[in-house]
Amino acid sequence: MSTNQPRHIRLTSHPEPSAHRWPLHWGAGSAEERGPVIGSVTRPADRNVIGTHGGSYSLYRALAVSAGTLSPLQRPDLANTHPVTRIGPFPQWREARKIVSLDPWGADVGRDFAQAIGEGIDIRPTIAITRARLNMAELNALISAGELTPDGQVLHPGGDVSVTKAAIDPVWWLPGIAERFGCTETSLRRTLFEQTGGMYPELVTRPDLAVFLPPVGGISVYIFGEPAALADPRIPLTCRVHDECNGSDVFGSDICTCRPYLIQGIEESVRQAQRGGVGLVVYNRKEGRALGEVTKFLVYNARKRQEGGDQAATYFERTECVAGVQDARFQQLMPDVLHWLGITRIHRLVSMSNMKHDAMVEQGIEIGERVPIPPERIPPDASVEMEAKKAAGYFAPDAKSAEALKGVIGRPLGEM
Repeated sequence: MSTNQPRHIRLTSHPEPSAHRWPLHWGAGSAEERGPVIGSVTRPADRNVIGTHGGSYSLYRALAVSAGTLSPLQRPDLANTHPVTRIGPFPQWREARKIVSLDPWGADVGRDFAQAIGEGIDIRPTIAITRARLNMAELNALISAGELTPDGQVLHPGGDVSVTKAAIDPVWWLPGIAERFGCTETSLRRTLFEQTGGMYPELVTRPDLAVFLPPVGGISVYIFGEPAALADPRIPLTCRVHDECNGSDVFGSDICTCRPYLIQGIEESVRQAQRGGVGLVVYNRKEGRALGEVTKFLVYNARKRQEGGDQAATYFERTECVAGVQDARFQQLMPDVLHWLGITRIHRLVSMSNMKHDAMVEQGIEIGERVPIPPERIPPDASVEMEAKKAAGYFAPDAKSAEALKGVIGRPLGEM
């Protein structure tokens, strides 16, 4: 048996007193007033959230501890890990209901809570911001075709693109999450507890803890151009909000338009930054419409094996038969990352999704032009997807796009 075992075990069958050394005041005007998010298991008395830091990787940490390769008392050394650029603070950070699914103060905890960390409090960042270059074969092809031109700042000879990127872990303020979804906090807590098989008893035993670090994928942000420009509505902003599709994004599967649309978002962002504006790609870890890749592949089989083959008319029906719901992404939380970046206006939205568009508008973000995927970029095997999405009410801005998306269902766009 490994000797590297946790020293503290706390039962959660009964609430503890609500008075806490590190209370959290969501929507406060500064990091100090809001308080640090502490999800560490090294000092249980300091914890002020449900769940643990890096929730989606916590079980891998547990395996490392079990294997004796990681001390359960390990704390990160945050020296020189601070963000390469400052994001915010913006007015949206001080409105509790604007940002409910991430911690806007989560990038600079090493600075904001340096004294507490020095005293031994295990406070960890939930956001990291760095700079990098990306290189994608499709961009190199566009350079070779003369459709993109290196400028030496945004786009370099050889195809490298300079970006500022951020990784964001989810931090859910439960009262705000419940309000977004139109339910009570009590029912949300109970459902989260039940649907995770009782994995987080504090959801129902600790009503004094209002913040949850869920074990779900986070968000990656790629900024093309000057990050500070994102918050200036006078500076043109091109934005693509993209939901994860491993099969297409990484492996190039041609059954959907995900990678082509992602590439288009990057391409348009590069062009906007080269024109003196700023580009943004937000990548949400919501594989298979947040139903998972196993479910997605099962749906593929069901669609292709049905009588008559894969059809737009039954595209979403097959998903619902397998998963019980057509789409679990529910874009209500998606605008939070835009609020974190201070965005109030998107001049060019590279998306045909009305769900994404409407979620942004409902959260007070102004949308200008909407940019569809060009018909020539739609893989042949993805035509069924586009026909189905068109029938479900996807946006098409002109006759050419509408005709390209018109499928077997045949109803004009706008009837749905």
